Amino acid sequence: MTVAHSPTFRRSFLRAARLAGAGSLALACTAPAYASAEDGEIHIADAFDEVFAHQEPVQGDTPAPIVTEAPAKLPETPKLIDARFVASQFVDIPVAGDAEDTLRYAGRADAYIDVKGRAFGLDDSFTLTIRPEFTWGEDSNGVIGLIPSNTALFRGEGAGDFDVSVSLSKQWSSGTNLTVGKVNVLDLGGQLPVVGSDGHYGFQNLSFALPPSAIIPNTITGALLTVPTDDALFRLWVFDPDSQFERTGFETAFESGVGFLGSITVPVKIGGAPGFYALKLSGSTRDDISADNLPSVLIPPPGTTFGDTRGEFAAILAAYQFLQVYPEAPGKGWGFFGQVYTSLGDPTFLDQSGFFGISGNPRGRPQDRFGAGYFRYSLTDELVDVLAPRIGLEDEEGVELFYTLGVADTFELTANAQIIDSAIAARDTGVLVGMRLTTGF
Repeated sequence: MTVAHSPTFRRSFLRAARLAGAGSLALACTAPAYASAEDGEIHIADAFDEVFAHQEPVQGDTPAPIVTEAPAKLPETPKLIDARFVASQFVDIPVAGDAEDTLRYAGRADAYIDVKGRAFGLDDSFTLTIRPEFTWGEDSNGVIGLIPSNTALFRGEGAGDFDVSVSLSKQWSSGTNLTVGKVNVLDLGGQLPVVGSDGHYGFQNLSFALPPSAIIPNTITGALLTVPTDDALFRLWVFDPDSQFERTGFETAFESGVGFLGSITVPVKIGGAPGFYALKLSGSTRDDISADNLPSVLIPPPGTTFGDTRGEFAAILAAYQFLQVYPEAPGKGWGFFGQVYTSLGDPTFLDQSGFFGISGNPRGRPQDRFGAGYFRYSLTDELVDVLAPRIGLEDEEGVELFYTLGVADTFELTANAQIIDSAIAARDTGVLVGMRLTTGF
């Protein structure tokens, strides 16, 4: 294993980080962005291809022929407005366990709109991101496990179906990027290497797509800073620890305290294949449980001792490692991923968690994608004890398998199966199977 510090790799790593930071959605992963090419952003794997294409020849290699370069093209003016739309429809049914075998249908639609600064009197180093989202139908979240089995349809209890996030980003020539405003954290999971899932694509269970930290809510208001260097990528967030879903961010600004996240991501190559390894530290000054996105069964009754401690802190180690990339299909390959999490407990409702798995593209059909993963989440012991008179709780663990068939340039059909041993002790292990049809343009 070698740390990827060659000049070529460093240049490509920095270039990818700069381009990925062009929109506010590329800021918040614990690893550099791994966005879809049709999103108008660079694949991290594209940077890898650049590295491989410019490797210094080993002794005995045949020198490349000298080619006369074509005249340089004038740079194109960036689009004033860049817009993308993605919609997914879901059907699923429990086929084992004690949940009713009800077939459910639901859907989600998202728009991603980036407006360049010259549209509102600034230069194009500024980008205004407008991010509406809408869901419909009946989902299966909570039917088997407590962790949502469908990330795209995840909402707090009693929450509505529509929300919009708005943020402003400033990009410097060094690649440093600052975003201020309201940001949907769910989008950022889709930009991680290997595992990349955002509800529309990849894994569906929240354990993989947006691993719960119990500190960072699904939608945040704050400031997010990304600083790429030759050897690592640094991030620092300061945010309101309350969920900002269906809020502007001003109604209850920071009344529960201040949240923070700091991370460092290091690029590594193993056997010539690229990977990223990250350390992330997060916490807040809140002194109560983060109830916005919890099912009511996990909220302690008034007068209990859980949630009296002020301040929370958690640490995460994460790995995203390609084992093979395909030169004939830039941006495609497969690899493994994993993460371990630990917190100080009260008032954080999770104390330990972890997951691992594999994901990628079959070489014979690089337009397809597959994934298999295992997760385990542990509720904080003090919370389990407080809730014991109401409900028996234990660790939740499960397995998810999926295969995505690339039907056409704008359509993908995914088969998904999840086996979940619920944190609710009285429930039997359940199996949920379903299909997802996604279109994007």
